[in-house]
Amino acid sequence: QVQLVESGGGSVQAGGSLRLSCAVSGLTNSSSYLGWFRQAPGKEREGVAAIRIGGTTRLYNDFVKGRFTISRDNAKNTLYLQMNSLKPEETAMYYCAAAGAMGWVLSPSTYNYWGQGTQVTVSS
Repeated sequence: QVQLVESGGGSVQAGGSLRLSCAVSGLTNSSSYLGWFRQAPGKEREGVAAIRIGGTTRLYNDFVKGRFTISRDNAKNTLYLQMNSLKPEETAMYYCAAAGAMGWVLSPSTYNYWGQGTQVTVSS
């Protein structure tokens, strides 16, 4: 059974940094990507970044390029999202997910396993 547990969220001032972690277990060969998503109140869930399992391919949504970095420590079975230069509009619940379906890797519909989320609040 795939399990994803996020941590590392919190409150930070605009321009600050946070590193999110996601402990991953139970992945099978059917999962192709791990991704980070976020959802603000009243808004749709959106893809932030994704990394290919067993490879080096990383993809970022345009709005985080140059500020966020996705990485994975295979020895620790942990996915990370380093977030720098955070903006107030990036306040949201952040989720990690594992992809098992075909589709665009930054689309939530491609992912079938989800963590419970960790809250990130950026104040101005």
